[in-house]
Amino acid sequence: MFDAEKVKNDCVEWIRDFFEKNGSGCNAVVGISGGKDSSVTAALCVEALGRDRVIGVLMPCGEQSDIDCSQKLVDFLGIKSFTVNIFDAVNGLKNSIPGELSLSTQANTNLPPRIRMSTLYAVSQSLNGRVANTCNLSEDWVGYATRYGDGAGDFSPLSNLTVAEVKEIGRVLNLPSDLVDKTPIDGLCGKTDEDNLGFTYAVLDKYIRTGEIDDEEVKEKIDKMHKNNLFKLLPMPAFKPEI
Repeated sequence: MFDAEKVKNDCVEWIRDFFEKNGSGCNAVVGISGGKDSSVTAALCVEALGRDRVIGVLMPCGEQSDIDCSQKLVDFLGIKSFTVNIFDAVNGLKNSIPGELSLSTQANTNLPPRIRMSTLYAVSQSLNGRVANTCNLSEDWVGYATRYGDGAGDFSPLSNLTVAEVKEIGRVLNLPSDLVDKTPIDGLCGKTDEDNLGFTYAVLDKYIRTGEIDDEEVKEKIDKMHKNNLFKLLPMPAFKPEI
């Protein structure tokens, strides 16, 4: 049985301990999408550090249909926030690529998340901060995160919690239900996470925690994605010379 209250309290203490050891007095910098992960991460940081030490960064890429959810979250928590539209940066870089180099579909998809992370670190280094990673276990399990994009950060409160568990913690934190239960989207491609994955988080979460799954085809797909993306979760391999 998942005890959301206990896990929430333990995570708050973990965040406090991280900042005591890795930046006493520093601020938590959180990219705010308006979904459950960034909402729960920001709320945990507020409880751990106080709202005066949490900074939200909203990063639309041009027009973002659900940007009001991001604003609702920062207003609800009462935290300082900045809005940085990354549209010009993304297109400036794309337009600077030599004509003989055609960016792949995956490169185009991953470019905005990486620019968002660069933005977070620019804010963090300017305001005495530490960048929060907002990925959860379910996303990480199948590699649904961009390496050095939304998969980066200085500390990660949710990376060992499934989507269902993150939602339970969001309810314990008394976050607005429409943010906790908001359909997961990346705000970039116009599709939901589950559309892109080809299976639901409910199925994935159950498989991660129990090993149980009804659809053998989906099982094979999840297993393949997990294996192919394990490198994203490991430290960079480094050659060790015999000296």
